[in-house]
Amino acid sequence: MKEYLLALILLLIAPTLKAQQPHDWEKFYDELASQQDDNNDSREEIFEILSELEENPINLNTATKEDLERIPFLTAEQIEDIQAYIYRYHGMHTLSELMLIESLDATRRNLLANFVYVKIDESLRPYPSLHQIATQGTHTLIGTGRIPFYDRQGDRNGYLGYKYSHTLRYNFHYRDYFQLGFVGSQDAGEPFFAQRNAIGYDHYSFYAEIRRLKVIENLVVGRYKANFGYGLVISSYFNLGKTAALSLLGRQSNTIRPYASRSQAKYLQGAAATIRIAPNLKLSTLLSHRPVDATLNPDGTIKTLLKTNYHRTPKEMERKNNATQTLLATNLNFQHNALHIGTTALFTRLSRQLSPDISKAYLRNNPTGNNFWNVSLDYSISRPHLSIAGETATGKSGGIATINKLSWRTTETLSLLAIQRYYAYKYSSLLAESFSAGGHTQNESGLLIGANYNLGSILTILFYTDYAYFSHPRFRAHTASHAWDNMLSIACTIKHITISARYRLKIEEKDAPKTKILTQETTQRTRLSLAYSNIHWQTQTQFNLTHCNRPTPSLGYMISQAIVWHPTDAISLNTLLGYFHTDNFATRIYIYERGPRYTLNFPSFFGKGFHYAFMCTANLTKHLMLLLKLSTTKYFDRSHISSGLQQIDHSSKIDLDLQFRYKF
Repeated sequence: MKEYLLALILLLIAPTLKAQQPHDWEKFYDELASQQDDNNDSREEIFEILSELEENPINLNTATKEDLERIPFLTAEQIEDIQAYIYRYHGMHTLSELMLIESLDATRRNLLANFVYVKIDESLRPYPSLHQIATQGTHTLIGTGRIPFYDRQGDRNGYLGYKYSHTLRYNFHYRDYFQLGFVGSQDAGEPFFAQRNAIGYDHYSFYAEIRRLKVIENLVVGRYKANFGYGLVISSYFNLGKTAALSLLGRQSNTIRPYASRSQAKYLQGAAATIRIAPNLKLSTLLSHRPVDATLNPDGTIKTLLKTNYHRTPKEMERKNNATQTLLATNLNFQHNALHIGTTALFTRLSRQLSPDISKAYLRNNPTGNNFWNVSLDYSISRPHLSIAGETATGKSGGIATINKLSWRTTETLSLLAIQRYYAYKYSSLLAESFSAGGHTQNESGLLIGANYNLGSILTILFYTDYAYFSHPRFRAHTASHAWDNMLSIACTIKHITISARYRLKIEEKDAPKTKILTQETTQRTRLSLAYSNIHWQTQTQFNLTHCNRPTPSLGYMISQAIVWHPTDAISLNTLLGYFHTDNFATRIYIYERGPRYTLNFPSFFGKGFHYAFMCTANLTKHLMLLLKLSTTKYFDRSHISSGLQQIDHSSKIDLDLQFRYKF
C-alpha cells in the first residue's frame, strides 16, 4: 500500500521539479559569495567544486556520507535524511522524491538537481573491469583563454611573458569509481615554454582517483586536497564564511579529493587513501612532498611562505619552488549511529628554516623552525533537530585551539546556530584553516550566534552576530583589539519574482593611518535586489550601497542589471550592465559576474565608471560547447588604471574570454 501511495504522490509532484538550465546553481553561489568580500580563494574554491560536480554528478542511490559531503550547500541533517530515505525505500526512482524529505528546503532541492542523479541498478553491479572503465568512461577537455585589448606597464617592460592567460583541463571519469586528469594554467605575464617554465605552463596539476574498491573508500595519487575535523590541524578546502556556516549549520567533513584548481597555494602532492578497517572505523593516511614559493632572508632561511604564486617578473620567478614541504598525516574516524569521534595527527617538515621578521609585532608568535607537529580530537553528536560538534587541537608551540558548535532546529522553519572558538596566540599549524573573523587560526576568541528561518520557498531570513577578540597584535592593530560583525538578509519569492534585501554592519579596531592609535573602522553594506525568472528568462536589478568612516566618511553605490536569456536549450545569453560611484577604495563595491566554467568573476569597483559584460554560450553539438565573453570597464575619474607594472595608460579596459569544452 505504501508503494502505491508513494507512486501516486510522485506522479502528482513530478512536474514541479523542472530540468535545470546550465549554471542555475550560480544564483546560490552569488548569494553565498557576496558576503565574503575579502576572500577570493574561498569564492574560487566553491565555484570550482560546483563546476566539477555539475560535470560529474553523484548517484544518490550509491552515494556515501562522504560523497554527499562533497556537495557544499547540504547540511548534516539533510545528508542524514537523504541517506535514511534511500535506506528505507531501497533507493530513489526519480529526483522528485526529494520533495518527500522534510529537511530539504525548496532552494536546496532545486539546486541538488544540478549535481545528482538516480539510478537503481548501479548499487547491484560489481566493481567495473579495466575494459569497462577504458571503453565506457567519459572524456572532458576544456580550454579557457583571456585576451586583453590593452597593455599593462609590465607587458611593455617588466614581465617575462606575454599578456594572455590560458588554462587547459582534461578529465576522464567512469561513474563514481575512477577518474584521472590534469590542469595546466598560465597567468598573464608569466613565461610560456621559457625561463623556468621550459615544459610549458607555469602550473600543472596531475591526479588519479580510485573509489569504492573493496575496503578502499578512495585512493588519490598526484595532487590532492584534504580536510579533517573543523580544520584546526589540516584543511586545504575552502572556508565558506559566516553566511554559509549559518546556512549549513556548521557542517563538518572528513574528505580527500583530487586537486583540479588553477591555484598553486593549497594543494598536497603524493598519495592519500581512506580505508574502512571495520564497519564503524575508517583510517585515512596522507603522504605529501611538494615545492613551495617563499621569500628568503639573507642567510637562506624562509622569511615568508607565499600563496600568491605569481611568476611574472625575475624577482617573482626567484621565489618559485625555492623550498620544499614534506607532510605525513593520519586520521582515525569512528562513527556509530549519532556519535562521531575522530583524531588527527600531522607532521610537517620544511627544507629550510622558517624565520619570520619578529621585529613586526604581529609576526612575533608566528611558527619558527623547520619541523612542526599537531594533534587534535574532533567529535559530533547528532540527534533529530539537534547537533553538538567541535574539535580541539595542540601542537609544537604548546598553544591550544578549540572550536565548538551547537545547531538546533527548533521548528520545521527555524534553525539556530552558535559557534564558539578559541585560538591561542601561541597555537599554529601551517595547514590549518578554520572558521575565524581575522582570517587565521591563531590569536582569536569569539562567538557567533545566528538564525535561519525558511518558510518553504516563500520567505528566507538569515541573521548572525559575531564578536571576536584578538588578545595580541595582528596586522594593522599594534595591540589587543576586537571586531563585531552583523548581518541580516531577507528574501521573499512569489511565483517567478524574488525580492531580497541584505544589510551588513562590521566594526573593527585598527591602527589609524601613520599612527599607533587604535580607532574603530565601521563599514556598512546594503544590497537590494529584484529578480524575475522563468524557463527562458532571468533578470535581476540590484542596488549596492556602502558607507565607511575611514580614512574619512565616504559613500559608494552601484546600480546593476543582469539579464539571462535561454532562447533554446543549446544557447544561453548573459548581459550585465552597471554604473558605480564611490568616494574611495574603502567603499568599493563587489558584484558577482557570470563567466567561463572554473573561472572566478567577482570584481570590485571603486571610483566613477560604467561596467558592461556580454556572454554567449552555445552547445553546438552534444559533444562541443563554445563560450565567448566580452567585458568592458570605463572610468570617468581617471586617465589610467591601477599602478606599477599593472598600470594601464587608459581610462578603460576591454577583455575577451574564450572557452571550449569537448566531451566524448
